[in-house]
Amino acid sequence: MSLRGSDPAEIGGYPLEARLGSGGMGTVFLARTSSGRPVAIKLIHQQFAGDEEFRIRFRQEVAAARRVSGAFTAAVVDAAPEAEQPWMATTYIEGATLAEHIAAAGPLDGVELRRLAIGLAEALRDIHRVGVVHRDLKPSNVVLSAEGPRVIDFGISRAADQQTLTMTGRVIGTPPFMSPEQLQAPRGVGPASDIFSLGTLLVYAATGSGPFDADSPYMTAYQVVHEEPSLGAVPEALRTVVGSCLDKEPAGRPSADDLLVLLRDLPADLGGAGPTGTRAGRTRDVITQHHDALPTPVPTAVAEAGTADTGTSVGRRLRNRWRPVLAAAVAVAAIAGGVAALQSGDRAGGDGGDKAGNVAEPGASLPEGFTPWHKTVAGGRADIPDELRCVARGEALFCGGGGVVAARVDARDGSLAWTARSPGVPVHGASLAGATDDTVVGYRFAAEDAPQAPQSEVVALDAESGRELWSAPTGAQSTAVTGRNQDAVVSGSAVLMVDAANSRLEARNARSGEVTWATPFPSGTRCAPVLAGSRPLAMCAPDAELAESKVSNPVVHPLDRASGKLGRPVAVRGPAVVAGDADGALVLLQEHWEGPAITGYDGIARVDPASHEVAYARLKDTYAGTPGMAGGVVHVSGATGRITALDPVTGREKWARQTAVEGASGPTAGEGALYFSSPTGRVVALDPENGKILWSTDPQADGLTGEQGASPRVTLAGRAVVVAADNNTLFAFDARNPPKPG
Repeated sequence: MSLRGSDPAEIGGYPLEARLGSGGMGTVFLARTSSGRPVAIKLIHQQFAGDEEFRIRFRQEVAAARRVSGAFTAAVVDAAPEAEQPWMATTYIEGATLAEHIAAAGPLDGVELRRLAIGLAEALRDIHRVGVVHRDLKPSNVVLSAEGPRVIDFGISRAADQQTLTMTGRVIGTPPFMSPEQLQAPRGVGPASDIFSLGTLLVYAATGSGPFDADSPYMTAYQVVHEEPSLGAVPEALRTVVGSCLDKEPAGRPSADDLLVLLRDLPADLGGAGPTGTRAGRTRDVITQHHDALPTPVPTAVAEAGTADTGTSVGRRLRNRWRPVLAAAVAVAAIAGGVAALQSGDRAGGDGGDKAGNVAEPGASLPEGFTPWHKTVAGGRADIPDELRCVARGEALFCGGGGVVAARVDARDGSLAWTARSPGVPVHGASLAGATDDTVVGYRFAAEDAPQAPQSEVVALDAESGRELWSAPTGAQSTAVTGRNQDAVVSGSAVLMVDAANSRLEARNARSGEVTWATPFPSGTRCAPVLAGSRPLAMCAPDAELAESKVSNPVVHPLDRASGKLGRPVAVRGPAVVAGDADGALVLLQEHWEGPAITGYDGIARVDPASHEVAYARLKDTYAGTPGMAGGVVHVSGATGRITALDPVTGREKWARQTAVEGASGPTAGEGALYFSSPTGRVVALDPENGKILWSTDPQADGLTGEQGASPRVTLAGRAVVVAADNNTLFAFDARNPPKPG
């Protein structure tokens, strides 16, 4: 919708472009950051600005949304809860809401329904892990984006460890999707309430009607508390799982983690609605459009329902249904020797997992005296949940990222030799630049109270002692050009980087910091250094396209290592980001855009710096996720755990495998195995030939799985698998004896 005459031109310095919608709490606008990134800004209605109770709720919403930033939620970009008219900006997620989709096209079925169920369960897992209860999960708060479902609007959520706001005589929510306890005693609502809401939402998604469907919100609320759900039209495969979510007693419902196990155990195609379900056309919206998270009076019958006996009917039977299903799933995993092999949607065939004990056995040996270990490396900022990245040099690991310029860790036992800390707020994804035999190179970011210091610097440290050898300011954030936050690379004994003015490429001796050459960017462009194997290249983009945050015409130049001379430019059809290299060629994935949003990758470009030629291959689908390369093969790790291997020459899909590692980065190649891992430290090893799951582990750290585009988290020190996870966590184990699930 276009802006109205009464709408502001900007909010908080963000120019407004369009009106996305308006509800009971406020109006949502499409806006842009200074870099051109689209954001959604919720501006609270003026009549609520003076209501202190409402301001408290809005502050809670902002705090809750800041704590949640998983793959299936909208991250907070900026907010001003204390402004005269409060507002909050979040990542703009393009797509119809579930309510809009079903009203226009009818219920979901098959693979689409299963994908929605798993995505929403993962969203709740991420939400609950940071101590937040959403409390208003409903179809209008679920956006069906190209990357999967996203949960939005934390307007009435609360942190589980905080005091619930008292609102005498009122509950807040949408009755058809509220839990019995939310209607009866909202102060006691916990994560199980969201599970109940998810159950009602999945029934609605599958049939077009809710499990408690009445002509008024009051009768609906009564049914939620007293009556059994109507599930006859729900596909049979999903019915038992949904029934467990709708247990009247919170203790009888599965947790979000349990629910994920149940959902992933279901067949890939759930089928459609049963004989009484709606299959197409316009469906009832279960009063969703009329209850925009506004206070709803609680009918007397419901308010007194706490003494009702609900334990004698189907509700009692539903209460324990999920437990035997979960037990069966665990038993299957145990029979398979503890291998967590998830089969759904497997296009590669096979059994998905090896027999007990038959795991990848790299030929390399363990570091002498190795024992499994777990370590936290303290950074310069305790309030930033950093992730490190490591390189191995014999028995030494050099790790850096976020609040750590670099640290030396003993690969044998995890003991720390030294740590150099960074005091400022890091650029997301900027980690260790690299290492030579005697020098480690990382990044340092200036503290907010040191305005005279360079905002970001490349820093070289002595590998043995951690002593700083030299530092030089750098002005680039290479993500805009290459898709990677790598403003410096180590090439042989040199560090290739961008100067502080963001105007030229420099080569510095890694040990002394001496500038050996400096090459200005071609006119009207910005560049970043990249490597194709050991060959240095410069990838450049026009200033005008960088200003629009969409690089459509990148250019790759061969770069003479000795003189810095730029070779003949090779133009690439974009937008494209660096995936890796194969046979001396730089491999780029071509981005697929829909409106202002990137929905994935739909092509591959291979730039040969020797012949100055570029070859293209189209992909049969658009693949969303984190790209990486190993063994000359492109791998894309989807947010929900699906990993796809693609031939960089033909673009053909070699194999695809569903895993339990959501938001994985990788791959890291070992002998006979590819390793992928998530911010939680969950690791999976796959056979590089067919994607067969060799083994996988449980999480080892608290972390959110939302980041995409992350660099590989696994480093191999001989046969030792070293994994970086959220909150500066490192842990290591023997590839032949990985931690067993459970």
